[in-house]
Amino acid sequence: MMATRAAALPSGAEWSYEVKWDGYRAQAAKNGDAVLLASRNLKDITRQFPSVAAAVSRLDAATALVDGEIVALDASGRPSFQALHHWSVEGLSLVYYAFDLLHLNGRDLTRRPLDERRAALRDVVDDSGVLLSDALPGTPSQIADAVQELGLEGVVAKKRRSTYAPGRRSDAWVKVRFAQHQELVIGGYKPSAAAFDSLIVGYYDGAKLLCAGKVRNGFTPAARAQIFVALHDLETPRCPFANLPSSRSSHWGEGITAEEMSALRWVKPKLVAEVSFAEWTRDGSLRHAAFIGLRDDKPARDVRRE
Repeated sequence: MMATRAAALPSGAEWSYEVKWDGYRAQAAKNGDAVLLASRNLKDITRQFPSVAAAVSRLDAATALVDGEIVALDASGRPSFQALHHWSVEGLSLVYYAFDLLHLNGRDLTRRPLDERRAALRDVVDDSGVLLSDALPGTPSQIADAVQELGLEGVVAKKRRSTYAPGRRSDAWVKVRFAQHQELVIGGYKPSAAAFDSLIVGYYDGAKLLCAGKVRNGFTPAARAQIFVALHDLETPRCPFANLPSSRSSHWGEGITAEEMSALRWVKPKLVAEVSFAEWTRDGSLRHAAFIGLRDDKPARDVRRE
């Protein structure tokens, strides 16, 4: 179940509020001694996160299916999406925040109200090492102020009586991001002497992949090298973007002209990047975009402009 995007938190007694964690969405299944972690696109990531799997194995249940977020915390305890790729580095820790319980000991709970599922989850998680992403106290404005002050990504509002709708983006869950982040598909790059100077990124509008501009900043040397290897394997002679070339470069340089096209390399639109930015320009490009990390938990075809 996925949340819809909103500019402000809804209010009313029927709503509750949780932190929007900046990590990998994952469901955790426990069946006796066996544990499976699955990403949003159903990729088996159990071996990738052994400490999370170990915590799930200690859940107080014979069988359970939990929904949550795998989060890397830096030395100050703040979530860091970039750290998910380097979580074994000293000073970083990996945790699993559980926010929903879908099945428990043979019972399907997806048709039960959220408050009931949360109550059951609290008992299941107790002393396991899995952390509970519980409802936040306060009014929507108080919660928004506190979450922004802590530098967290955002808040998810959920209707207390809502059931769980697998595979659907529902308006019973509403997410508000306080930072400007966007998942974008990598469709090309501008080569440099050693690797690449910038990535060309975009999003899907129906069946069309639309270019949103270039991403030049935010790459560590290790990330640049890793991405360059993946790009090389995906190279294709055809530009995947339906709206290129642009008629002209914008004042901020986000456009891609016909003259620039000859210097670019194109790749099959398979890789998804998380990108921060200052704003969308009037012509639909990102301004001051910076790379945060690759998202191997998001299918490229699901990427839409938020």
